[in-house]
Amino acid sequence: MTAAPAGDAGPALALVRATIRYPGAAAAALRDASFAVSPGECVGIVGPNGAGKTTALRALLGSAPLDAGRALVLGRDAAGWAPDALARAVGVVGQREEPAFPVTVIEAVRMGRYAHLGPWRGLGVSDHDAVAWAMARADVAALADRWAETLSGGEWQRVRVARALAQEPRALVLDEPTSSLDVRHEMELFELVASLARADGLAALLVSHHINAAARFCDRLVLVAGGAVVADGPPADVLDADRLSAVFDWPIAVHRLADGAPQLLPERRPAAGGKR
Repeated sequence: MTAAPAGDAGPALALVRATIRYPGAAAAALRDASFAVSPGECVGIVGPNGAGKTTALRALLGSAPLDAGRALVLGRDAAGWAPDALARAVGVVGQREEPAFPVTVIEAVRMGRYAHLGPWRGLGVSDHDAVAWAMARADVAALADRWAETLSGGEWQRVRVARALAQEPRALVLDEPTSSLDVRHEMELFELVASLARADGLAALLVSHHINAAARFCDRLVLVAGGAVVADGPPADVLDADRLSAVFDWPIAVHRLADGAPQLLPERRPAAGGKR
């Protein structure tokens, strides 16, 4: 079993001057926002709370209607995809999810095949192969018979990634996938997502408040503030101290690791009279 083919040239996911204003909102949640994610690329969306990060994902998944601009999946308007076809194209790992009923790990991962099966067909050889590949790739094959409720947070997140991979998607979208994980499991999940892009050819897009980890593993960062894309490029270019201090309204210093990766360090705000 191998990853889904890269397919036609061009971005797998793209926003083109997209604007979204929620009913009753004083300001647009997304304003003239543009960025793209190509096959084989891992891109992180970062920014303060309420910046429009999750709205951008919702636009790309066709669940947030646009007031202007376009949201494209494999070159087609996201809102025009049938749900099952979109599920075959894009695997999604949302912010938080608990098992709705008792389920084993392998049963949970098999749910990723539903978009390929239709209402009546059972799993065939190709479906079992896809499930086995996804579980191996997400490193959860040894957990196959475990009940989901017995898993740690990191194990459950990997199972959710495996379920998305079982869809054999061309793109993988993750919204705050490491928000409840400890340092080791956070780093392991970032490593996995980056590897899925670079080794397996997926277009990976993730939203994260963990900017330092995103800077270590993502090829590009999209910095969003006030619904607008403030910067888009390699982490070393995007994570500028003055820019970050303005976006987060807090003094921030940026240091470089030995490998050149930028790491931000929030500073103490100067006290009245200039003393720290």
